[in-house]
Amino acid sequence: MSTGTRTDGQAPEPHAADTHDLIRVHGARENNLKDVSIEIPKRRLTVFTGVSGSGKSSLVFDTVAAESQRLINETYSAFVQGFMPSVARPDVDVLDGLTTAIIVDQQRMGADPRSTVGTATDTNAMLRILFSRLGLPHIGSAKAFSFNVASISGAGAVTVERGGTTVKERRSFSVTGGMCPRCEGRGSVSDIDLTQLYDETRSLAEGAITVPGYTGDGWMTRIFSGSGFLDADKPIRDYTEQELRDFLHREPTKVKVNGINLTYEGLIPKVQKSILSKDREAMQPHIRAFVDRAVTFASCPECDGTRLTEAARSSKIAGISIADACRMQISDLAEWVRGLDEPSVAPLLAALRETLDSFVEIGLGYLSLERPAGTLSGGEAQRVKMIRHLGSSLTDVTYVFDEPSTGLHPHDIRRMNGLLRQLRDKGNTVLVVEHKPEVIAIADHVVDLGPGAGSAGGTVCFEGSVEGLRAAGTVTGRHLDDRASVKEKVRTPTGELAVRGASAHNLRDVDVDIPLGVLVVVTGVAGSGKSSLVHGSIPAGEGVVSVDQSPIRGSRRSNPATYTGLLEPIRKAFAKANGVKPALFSANSEGACPTCNGAGVIYTDLAMMAGVATTCEDCEGRRFDASVLEYHLGGRDISEVLAMPVTEAEAFFAAGESKVPAAHRILSRLVDVGLGYVSLGQPLTTLSGGERQRLKLATHMGDKGGVYVLDEPTTGLHLADVEQLLGLLDRLVDSGKSVIVVEHHQAVMAHADWIIDLGPGAGHDGGRIVFEGTPADLVADRSTLTAQHLAEYVGA
Repeated sequence: MSTGTRTDGQAPEPHAADTHDLIRVHGARENNLKDVSIEIPKRRLTVFTGVSGSGKSSLVFDTVAAESQRLINETYSAFVQGFMPSVARPDVDVLDGLTTAIIVDQQRMGADPRSTVGTATDTNAMLRILFSRLGLPHIGSAKAFSFNVASISGAGAVTVERGGTTVKERRSFSVTGGMCPRCEGRGSVSDIDLTQLYDETRSLAEGAITVPGYTGDGWMTRIFSGSGFLDADKPIRDYTEQELRDFLHREPTKVKVNGINLTYEGLIPKVQKSILSKDREAMQPHIRAFVDRAVTFASCPECDGTRLTEAARSSKIAGISIADACRMQISDLAEWVRGLDEPSVAPLLAALRETLDSFVEIGLGYLSLERPAGTLSGGEAQRVKMIRHLGSSLTDVTYVFDEPSTGLHPHDIRRMNGLLRQLRDKGNTVLVVEHKPEVIAIADHVVDLGPGAGSAGGTVCFEGSVEGLRAAGTVTGRHLDDRASVKEKVRTPTGELAVRGASAHNLRDVDVDIPLGVLVVVTGVAGSGKSSLVHGSIPAGEGVVSVDQSPIRGSRRSNPATYTGLLEPIRKAFAKANGVKPALFSANSEGACPTCNGAGVIYTDLAMMAGVATTCEDCEGRRFDASVLEYHLGGRDISEVLAMPVTEAEAFFAAGESKVPAAHRILSRLVDVGLGYVSLGQPLTTLSGGERQRLKLATHMGDKGGVYVLDEPTTGLHLADVEQLLGLLDRLVDSGKSVIVVEHHQAVMAHADWIIDLGPGAGHDGGRIVFEGTPADLVADRSTLTAQHLAEYVGA
């Protein structure tokens, strides 16, 4: 190939295709964004910062990523689109230069009992094929090693049309599956303690049913008494076998009670549907206590928790069964697979090695494949989703990450930064929503949103380099170099909580005395055993309030007012002030607008195209019937109250005609945890992960407990908000509570009265206490990874 030489001294004109180096966003108005216009450089690492609720996720996920995915979906046929989730076009004037977006968010993996780390990453699928080919004795196809496939067989006559005549033939079939028949592939069996459901010495008329809500004269009990299946005056211990079966297990049956047609159902299925299927965290305290008493979970005795049949466990490769392989720590499993040399399955072994090495590279080598997916933290779930992208040959893709540093020790954040750079250096655009200064520091480009949260945010305060952000004077810029100093004077413990022989998961018979009456921080690298120690060894019984990172379940009809129980006193106050029923002031009950059923919007399903949500014309999005809005409290109707931000509502219910002490107490707690900008009626589905955890914390602050156990409360918190959280923790301790925090944030460590550091590594390299003492002692010690990073942080 010959090349010409230019002699005119001019640089060559850039090719038209090389001019599209920016993602241009103009006039973005999604959620709280106020006509935001920015230009994001392609093939660079861009970090989006700003206080919680400033609009980062609205810009990155709900605008850029959502439009990219919508445009890709439109390239499929109408038939295929009909099976895909429909996404409406974001509220934005111009979106230009988009590339394919791959979203790696912190949405928890499905908490389906059969979903594990192995099934979620397709690693189990590869292992099943491997054992079906090499396992001895040979027991069948890959299905024989799957705990999601049951063994079934059948036989019978089939009619076949052949050559114009009808012929009957006998056929039989069988499928050999790997599902344990006892636990149905769940690994555990649940047992309901019948003594907690009823008192067998009493009759139904005497209030034998002890389940919350089943009062002696209530409808639930009346259905049992009037069903005709049971004698209401007979003690339950005197029931015949048939009566007891009808009482506990009967299938739904139509009955007539007092002339009303009703459905009768046995007590156990009724309790399972009405109580046990609900989100435990959203339950009222007395119902949560009942569930904890009534239901016990135990490892399946038949398969020993492996979920697999005896046949599947008997087939082995080099002395290892598939159950043994799934129980191994992934870093050990990777070593074992590397030692297998079988040319007949070489491509499969290569793919399996690559996947397992990716686990180790991303810092998840301490997990095992049998770990239930629902038990992973938000950060772990996000890193598991990253695995399939690490070895990808795709380039010019936009990767979108939601706080990838969540749940990571400072030591692990450096490794995560390396992975983000690796994705960028392959020629991809990497967009990261992040609060940690260690991640912001590696950005090529920074977009800072704010200045405040909610309605006070939604504008771009700064766009440029990290150095420019430091000098910009924005909230993020001012706090970027904040460094907490180690506490000089620590509190004196009032007692201690003795933990002896803790051996949950990877803990190695740990003995530790956790001081009470002070702020204790439990820390260590990811996978060192922190959560196992705190949640597994401190019983969540009387006096212990545990706030973990399990997600809040809630539809778009759920909001902070309904979740925290705030709406109850507000409805009662409205009802009392106007002399009407409280049910009128619920958009999910009698007060709902009849046109939109209290949703505020009307959805039109357009098959494979994005559905359209239009504001209800009758209630104008206020969700209530017009007659209900004529009732006022303190000059406001119920829809105006639900539209208030928490801070405004706190002042509104504090004094005057609208004084409601019960509502004011809950609102004060919401302000304490930094949710003052959230409106009372904002759907829970629009809250970020950090906001949801703080909402949960505010709800539990009303519980009567002496010990608070918090799991990474700084998740999703801006640098400026961490100070407010430390103030809240101090107030809890000063009011006589004991606070135990599982945390990686150095500012919280420096602020602690006592630190318990686990390690030295993750998985079977961890599970030991490597340090106990004050933050000052830890900084002086410098023998652990935590000590080195904390010393570096405080500048010691």
